[in-house]
Amino acid sequence: MGKVVIPIGPQHPALKEPENFVITLDGEKVVAAAVNLGYNHRGIEKACEQRTYLQDIYLIERICGICSHAHSTAFIQAAEEIAEVEIPRRAAFIRTLIGELERIHSHFLWLGVAGHEVGFDTLFMYSWRDRELVLDLVAKLTGNRVNYGINTLGGVRRDISPEEAAEIRKVIGALEERTKYYLGIASEETTLISRFLNVGRLSKEDALRLGATGPVARAADIKRDVRKDDPYAAYGEIPFDVITDTHADVLGRTLVRVKELMECYKIIRYILDNMPEGLISVRFPRRVPEGEAFSRYEAPRGEDVHYVKSNGMDKPERVKVRAPTMANAASVAHMLSGGYLADVPIVIAAIDPCFSCTDRTIRVRDIFRGSDSVLDWPALRDYSIRWYRENGLDFSGIKLFGREIG
Repeated sequence: MGKVVIPIGPQHPALKEPENFVITLDGEKVVAAAVNLGYNHRGIEKACEQRTYLQDIYLIERICGICSHAHSTAFIQAAEEIAEVEIPRRAAFIRTLIGELERIHSHFLWLGVAGHEVGFDTLFMYSWRDRELVLDLVAKLTGNRVNYGINTLGGVRRDISPEEAAEIRKVIGALEERTKYYLGIASEETTLISRFLNVGRLSKEDALRLGATGPVARAADIKRDVRKDDPYAAYGEIPFDVITDTHADVLGRTLVRVKELMECYKIIRYILDNMPEGLISVRFPRRVPEGEAFSRYEAPRGEDVHYVKSNGMDKPERVKVRAPTMANAASVAHMLSGGYLADVPIVIAAIDPCFSCTDRTIRVRDIFRGSDSVLDWPALRDYSIRWYRENGLDFSGIKLFGREIG
């Protein structure tokens, strides 16, 4: 039998986001795999340059609905570093608290998706039921279940009351008992272990070579975590362990995430027991002095990087985001090769991908002007309309909010 090439995506029922994986098969075995990005660009980085720093906080949150606090915190840290603004300790503790709650709900979400991808839908329903406890709690603390809006320049928008602290302790206690159950499944359930063991292998050497991050790297026995390596918010004074595993496969990534949940509970209890008194925010200048900053954050999926450059105005000159999925994308092709077609969905899911976070573009070949150029927002819109018109799609007759599109 000859080799068969199967495209998965960018539109595919097994994918929640538009990305393209080209899988080359010899029978049922994957002999080569390629990951093609670039189907989901939303222009958020460019949009940030035309909005104020305060407006950008809420735009940056929309990069991802699962790790919105990670992105907004990484962005704000960069802006605060440029402006030389130090936030109050209480604000730092609250940011850390929300960040760990976000990590919990993200890992529960992933656990359910992993179960769903291998036909273990009971695990999917159980873990997503428990995730609802976290989302309801976050909604009570911030006012929102997904994009929390808790961050502001110079601190946080909302305080934590004693009654809310008591509610957090209650929810964490319940989730800890549930997590012990999931840890038992991940380490003792023979069917699940057989399905995950030696699937999507990524050795420590390959993980380092390909720049893997987050649970993907830690499952390959790489003890790397921004919270420890380059502490931010309140992590510099909070004791916790960096969870690693030596399986270097989907099983290892599962164990790392479930065990990290137990560390999340420890961190949250420490925050509640040691929450400092004082302000939750300080004044922040409307115009940010000239400068640039590089901010790192350990998102649930791994290291999230934000670069911000200021020209002294109230809007950033440049915003650049490198989400953890981008760092792990190179490892996916390697992990797929040598496996089987039936393993493709869970291998991709095991990095906990978010392709909305990943896709970026800043430069295009202007076919109308015949030169390379960086387009501003109106020019990019005009370029899109002209490109579709050249390719047979004319939207000029369609009206949006009472005016024609093109």
